[in-house]
Amino acid sequence: MNLLEVNNLSKTYGSGETAVHALKNASFSVAKGEFVAVVGESGSGKSTLLNLLGGLDAPTSGTVTIDGQEIFKMKERELTVFRRRNIGFVFQAFNLIPELTVEQNIIFPVLLDYQKPDTAYLEELLTVLDLKSRRSHLPSQLSGGQQQRVAIGRALLTRPALILADEPTGNLDTKNSSEVIALLKEASRKYEQTIVMITHNRSIAQTADHILQVSDGTLTDFGGCRE
Repeated sequence: MNLLEVNNLSKTYGSGETAVHALKNASFSVAKGEFVAVVGESGSGKSTLLNLLGGLDAPTSGTVTIDGQEIFKMKERELTVFRRRNIGFVFQAFNLIPELTVEQNIIFPVLLDYQKPDTAYLEELLTVLDLKSRRSHLPSQLSGGQQQRVAIGRALLTRPALILADEPTGNLDTKNSSEVIALLKEASRKYEQTIVMITHNRSIAQTADHILQVSDGTLTDFGGCRE
């Protein structure tokens, strides 16, 4: 079953002679639990694609359907709630709240929804992410790799169907990069989550189930790269 369906998705900035076609008629589908890598040069349209998939930006034309729901048919408030409950974001810059501890940062999206965190699941995540001994630390007391693990924990806590990761290893060394990718893949398998990840790193991309390449706004679907 496909969790994500994208049909003729386009995004144009500006108009007339100055128009920039950031994404042109992209179509692809992603099965539930699949790990997808999006590759391409800087400025190729990768981040535009991810922002559209997450409902952070609206397309010029085309549709994005997540778990059977066409997201751009939703009203803005409805989309905000849908995004918070169904999509986890992991950014290159971590985007942690400096005044909050590791544990508070991870449970923050649940508190936004006026819900109580699932404490058993929180403990499981802290264990999987090797953050139990750091749960009361502030981001400034953590290494880059640890901060990225906190960001992954925050993305996973709501058990989103879809995780969108934009260069999650961009600020990390090789060892930490490998660990972060391994964690994302483990989460994908263990919790049946679908991951779409932008990466410049070809060797990381080769470990994905499915590769998409964006070049000058045009998407090429290379399908499965591992049997």
